[in-house]
Amino acid sequence: MPAEFAEEERMLIDLVEKFVENELMPLEKAVMAREAAGEPWSLVPEEEGPLLAKCKELGLWALDAPEEAGGMALPSTVMLALQERLKRTVTPFIFPPDSPNLHMLEAVASPEQKKKYMEPYAQGEMKSCIGISEPGAGGDPAQMKTRAIRDGDEWVINGRKIWVSNVPKADFIILMAVTDPDKGARGGITAFILEKGTPGFTIEREIPMLGGSRTYELVLDDVRLKDSQVLGEVGQGFAPMQKRLTVRRLEIGAMGVGMASRALEMMCEHTQQRETFGTLLSDRQAIQWWIADAATKIHATRLMVQDAAEKQDRGEDVRTEASMIKVFATEMATEVLDHAMQSFGAMGMTRELPFAIMSQRLRLSRIYEGPTEVHRMVIARRTLRKYG
Repeated sequence: MPAEFAEEERMLIDLVEKFVENELMPLEKAVMAREAAGEPWSLVPEEEGPLLAKCKELGLWALDAPEEAGGMALPSTVMLALQERLKRTVTPFIFPPDSPNLHMLEAVASPEQKKKYMEPYAQGEMKSCIGISEPGAGGDPAQMKTRAIRDGDEWVINGRKIWVSNVPKADFIILMAVTDPDKGARGGITAFILEKGTPGFTIEREIPMLGGSRTYELVLDDVRLKDSQVLGEVGQGFAPMQKRLTVRRLEIGAMGVGMASRALEMMCEHTQQRETFGTLLSDRQAIQWWIADAATKIHATRLMVQDAAEKQDRGEDVRTEASMIKVFATEMATEVLDHAMQSFGAMGMTRELPFAIMSQRLRLSRIYEGPTEVHRMVIARRTLRKYG
């Protein structure tokens, strides 16, 4: 653990490690069984309820929410260290609330919106999601077509959104729409807050994804929203949306480290017990090189995540670092998981181990929050500008 963590922060990280080991790991078997049966990758109420109560008891709540919203305002360095620990298990649980939308609200919400939406969201009393992608405008959100047209003191919104997570449970949606087609991403995209039950908003379909996930396609048919539901400034929704995406991309980096660390640990334990043709797997060069490469790349990725987190806490722009981390961490963890699965032989191909869900979650992560290829393009463009 880095020396930069204060004593209180180290104690919190230790507390979360114990929470994962004692509260989340025991639920893995039931979660994996449901996912293997084709059910959603989620906790049932009788599992989630006690976990939330335990979080309240331990103070694991609103960890990075601002103090004025009742939170602890923890820095990114600590939050990403906690994220790494949480992702060592396939039990799907986060400490409320989900951070990316919280940071977008904190950055641009009006005082009234913070009172109405952000504060109850920070306290776990409301849930949210965000609608960005559209059919034909996924990896390039600047091409979105969902249109918001002003009508008096209201906005009339028409369009579609797709690949939106958590919709059925969400009390409100952060909805991205075009308000000036001529300006596009440079002053023509606005964020809105759409409340559950608003007329004209419907869930078109549920879309099963890899690893038991579910996303949704949404239809917006003459949805009317007040000016008070504009999040931030009209036409200036793209930058805070990117801030929100950056937070998630750094979390994906920590997720890759967490999953790969668990896979490496399991591979080391298994290969030191399993013999083939009279020799322990751990004594074979191929296995040793997998372990050496995994340990090295996990260490490198963790340092990348920590560096970006420290820069973000200083208020620096880490969009490029976030893109690098998302590409490197997901590909690193995919390789480590694959080698761990291979070392377990046929058992590694079963749904009785966490590898199956982890590998599918990692495969999803190479698409959502921006495909790997788009991030590589962005990194290259910015690097060329830097040295041009």
